Amino acid sequence: MENEELIELLQFKFKINIEKVFIQYKNRVLMQIRQEKLMKIATYLYKDQGLRFIIASAMASDDKFEIIYHFSNDKTGLIVNLQVFLPREKPEIESLVPLFVAADWIEREMHELFGIRFLNHPNLVPLLSQGNWEPNAFPYAKNQKPKA
Repeated sequence: MENEELIELLQFKFKINIEKVFIQYKNRVLMQIRQEKLMKIATYLYKDQGLRFIIASAMASDDKFEIIYHFSNDKTGLIVNLQVFLPREKPEIESLVPLFVAADWIEREMHELFGIRFLNHPNLVPLLSQGNWEPNAFPYAKNQKPKA
């Protein structure tokens, strides 16, 4: 399947769950999706379309958190980015660890640095913070300071 065909298929199949689509290059697309549909769309990309989970990245703004999940179709070079926004007051999202063991450390890191809670994560324990900042102080959340 060509990149354009896959993008069109995703837009058709998940149209009510995709809020915006940005085709950045012929081989890169960013889709803003409803956070509660992350697992469904990620499962489809992986199991039905054969895309590989690469990594996820997070960032904080004044009113929300943003996570981008990066997937690759290694055969065609297409990169599909799934973007979700989480509210500052209760930043929670389903963990992808049950689908991708590789999501374990990055979700733990995002939890520790931003305070994002990954529901059904099997081992959401700190990786970095011991002695670096206070417990439940999330240094990348912009409203918390690291321990001096």
